[in-house]
Amino acid sequence: MALALAVGLTTWFAVGLVLLLPILLTLTVETRQPFLRLALPLLSCLSVMHGVMPPHPGPVVAVEALKTLKADTGLVLFWGFVVGIPTAALAGPLFARWAIRRVTAVPPAMPDRSRLAAAGVRPPGFGLTLFSILLPVLLMLIATTAELSLPKGHHVREMAVFIGNPSIALLLSVAVALWSLGTACGHTMGTLLKFTEQSVASIGMTLLVVGGGGGFARVLRDSGVADSIGRLGESMHLPPLLYGWMVSAFIRVATGSATVAITTASGLLIPVLTLHPEFSPNQVALIIVAIGCGSLFLSHLNDAGFWIVRDCLGLSVSQTLQTWTVCETIVGIAGMLLSLVCFYVF
Repeated sequence: MALALAVGLTTWFAVGLVLLLPILLTLTVETRQPFLRLALPLLSCLSVMHGVMPPHPGPVVAVEALKTLKADTGLVLFWGFVVGIPTAALAGPLFARWAIRRVTAVPPAMPDRSRLAAAGVRPPGFGLTLFSILLPVLLMLIATTAELSLPKGHHVREMAVFIGNPSIALLLSVAVALWSLGTACGHTMGTLLKFTEQSVASIGMTLLVVGGGGGFARVLRDSGVADSIGRLGESMHLPPLLYGWMVSAFIRVATGSATVAITTASGLLIPVLTLHPEFSPNQVALIIVAIGCGSLFLSHLNDAGFWIVRDCLGLSVSQTLQTWTVCETIVGIAGMLLSLVCFYVF
């Protein structure tokens, strides 16, 4: 869970899983623990980080959509930790104790990575690696701290807000990583250019998904569907947090995309939250966290993450349904319940 937390804060779920898979296999061999007992905590924490924590695309889009309704990136980060870590613990270590008694999984063979390292390339140190991973989160937290502690118009506040913008924070982090994880480790500029081209190419489909989800939400708003759904939610007397979670979970199950679910649900929540100006920034942040948890609910055969987990862990479809799908369902429900408790208690 600690590894998944550090890596999953700023990397995609699939990327984090591929990065940590060799470590997971090594730990399985050295500790002689059942494979799923270590794999499920890793998966649950990576999934929670992807669904509820900026700078991942879904939460960032939700914050931008609800910016005029007191949404704040730093508070979403804070409540994402408060809600997300217990949620990941329930869906990971605790669920794994039950799963290993019912599902027997054989870990994939260990890859031989000794022949993959280029001559003159050395691995980065732990401290520098951790700093590179956490840098965008630190920049966004600095921006939130400056907004809370400094008056409007203060030069330091304006500078902190600028570098703490998710896009700027990630851009600066990429520039630092090109040095700390690139040239400082012996990679050439040509190799870094190749890495950058591969990264830009792999993000294309995600940009289409985010854009499609945002466009779909805008169509629903401009056509009046969003207002109708908002009035329906009000007439059913559902708490906005529960309503947002239900919309997000429904779209997730139907489309298989967490990003589309949270993007569309946040757009549909705008008319609902407009009717509740009394909500504090903390309550709005908890609603965004709940929407993020709903976007992770019930991953099944139409979800690309389902097949990534199956292939990386060497599971059958039946085993993936019994482990990964149940894990994601626990994440969705537990995250919603914890968010609801925090919404009314705090």
